Formats: sequence, structure tokens, C-alpha cells
Amino acid sequence: MPKPVVISIDAMGGDHGPSVVVPALEIAAKTLPDVRFLVHGDEVALNAELARAPAARAVCTVVHTDKSIAMDEKPAQAMRRGKGSSLWNAVEAIRSGEAAACVSAGNTGALMAISKLILRMSADLERPAIVASWPTMKGISAVLDVGANVESDAEQLVEFAIMGAAFHHAVHGSERPTVGLLNVGSEEQKGHEEVREAHRILQDSPHFDFDYRGFVEGTDIAYGTVDVVVTDGFTGNVALKTAEGLARFFGNEIKQTLTAGPLAMLGALIASGSLKKMKRRLDPGRVNGGPLLGLNGIVVKSHGGADANGFASAVRVAVDLARSDFTAEIDRNLKRLTAEKDQAAKDDGADGAETQGAAE
Repeated sequence: MPKPVVISIDAMGGDHGPSVVVPALEIAAKTLPDVRFLVHGDEVALNAELARAPAARAVCTVVHTDKSIAMDEKPAQAMRRGKGSSLWNAVEAIRSGEAAACVSAGNTGALMAISKLILRMSADLERPAIVASWPTMKGISAVLDVGANVESDAEQLVEFAIMGAAFHHAVHGSERPTVGLLNVGSEEQKGHEEVREAHRILQDSPHFDFDYRGFVEGTDIAYGTVDVVVTDGFTGNVALKTAEGLARFFGNEIKQTLTAGPLAMLGALIASGSLKKMKRRLDPGRVNGGPLLGLNGIVVKSHGGADANGFASAVRVAVDLARSDFTAEIDRNLKRLTAEKDQAAKDDGADGAETQGAAE
């Protein structure tokens, strides 16, 4: 029998705290085999919720703390005052070896800052990245970075490509993910220097565990042209928030149109099965759970306003990553990148020596 995967949960983060987290763990307990949870938070509130969630109660260990980090607390304050909070303790459980991964719906800035402080960055990576799973016409794509870094240089964009491909393989099952760099056009001369340089590096590195497809545009995200879309955190966050806003807009427009009168309501009734299917497909909760990639440990950020199904989705992402060889895949591709850079430097040195010898 396989050893259970232990997931550490910040139960006090997010807009709803235990009233959503515990029902989410009830869903997870019924659908994810061989998983146990360390649940950090106020034991009175948690035990009251667990009394109504028998499946979760059987696989949860409550770790009491009456301290939590507010959703509007600044990262610097959270690092100074956060020790002993539910968020801090949930991340600390990874470092101590008690848990394989952590899930929190708490303050994104605080979660990132505390995770970097406790777990540190992986040795060969410069910056973390937040990845979002994105419903598309062809399935689900991964988009990163969606908010960890306002700016990213070429080397960091290449690292994001490596991490994003490993994530898509582990969570969404693509054997050999396709990767594209988000740009203002598909032509090689388009975009700023960092994007063009990242493009050159990825083009010249054919030995990764993914297929690089060049530049993609904003419309390609929804089309699902590639499995992984790579960009800086500023652009990625704007794209994500725009997509969320458009989804709400279209949902509201459809609702108003289908309730505008008796004939519209009759049409809605006839099409109800198809409309429910579309709603499920576009439900952001279905793909909730954005890992903070690049750390020495698995930390998954749930949307602060997620419902129980959405938080359960984030837990599923954490379990999938914990059971995969995702970190080994990242390490393997980083080593290939380093080897190719070293070889290119040697080749450049040899070419320079030959040129100098010919001149003499």
C-alpha cells in the first residue's frame, strides 16, 4: 500500500476560512486516495466544521494556532509578524518534512514572501513564478508568470518555460508539452530585447523535455495554440485579470439575455443542458490552484474567493505535483540548459582563438 501524501493546509487564509476549507477537504477526502491533511488554524472553528465533514475528519490532523495573516497585510509586515500564523506554519511543515506540499488561499504577497524565506529558491533558479491553468478551445494551457515578477529578463523567461512545461506534464498530463513565448506578433523581429533573447536561447536548445514553438500572441492563449505560454508577471497578470473580467461580463450578458422575456426563458430551458456544460467548462474553480514555482518545496495558491470545489481543485494540484517527478524534470532541463551554455561558451572561445591565430 502506498504511503499517504501529506498536504499542509492554511485553513484561515482567503475570504471564507474554515467554512470553505473544511468542505473542500471533505470533497478531497472522498476523491483523492491515500491523502492526509495537516490543517493549521483555530481548532474551535475547525473542529466545528469537521463535525459536519466525516470523510475529512478521518484524514485531518488539526494544528492549532489563533494567529493569522490578513488578506491586506503587506509582505514585509507578514514576514515580521507572521511567525506562528496558520500560513507560516503551513509552509514550515514542508521544510520540517511533515508535509509534501502546502495549499493556502491567503494573501498572495505574504505567501510568496514567507515561502521564499522559509523554503528558499531552488539553487539553479533566479526567480519564482506563479502559474495559472487556463481553459482553452483545446483543453487547458498553463500561463506563467501571472504576478510574481513585474519584469523578467531572458534567462528568467527560459526558466519559466522549463518550470511551466514540468507543471503541465505533472498536472495536465501532456507527455511532451508545447511552449510559446507571449509577444506582440509572431515575427522574430517583434517584441523587446528580453523576449527576443529568450526566443534565441529556446530555439538553440533542442534537448529539453518539451517542444518550443516560438512566439504566440494574446489570442493564442484562448485558442490553446500551445500547452504553456510564457511571459513576465506584469503582462501575465493583466492577461489573467482581463480574462476573468471578460468571463464575468459574458456570463452576465448571457444571463440577462436568457431572462429577458418568456421566449428567451423558454429557449434557456430547452438549452439548459448545453448551458450547464458550458458553465462547468468555463468555471474558474475547475482550474483553481496556482503553484509558486521555483521554490524548494511545493506551495499552491488558491484564489482567495474560491468556493469548496475551487479549493478542492487547488488541493488536487498539490497532490498531483507531490506525486510527480516534477522537480526532477525541472532539474534535468536546467542541467541541459547549463551544459549547452557551457558548450556554446567553449565554441565561442575556440572560434575567437582561431580568428586571432589567422590574424597573426
